[in-house]
Amino acid sequence: MSEATSDIGLIGLAVMGQNLALNIADHGFKISVYNRTTSKMEEFVAANPDTPGG
Repeated sequence: MSEATSDIGLIGLAVMGQNLALNIADHGFKISVYNRTTSKMEEFVAANPDTPGG
């Protein structure tokens, strides 16, 4: 079994965090995101499935 890895981790998916995460992913980095409200994080990941790490 192999572990999934990310290049960058981001905490907080408010407006600025979401745009920052998308910008980082657009530049080819694998990114992991965390948000205190799990449903917000799940919505973000579901809305952006093609991003590296998504």
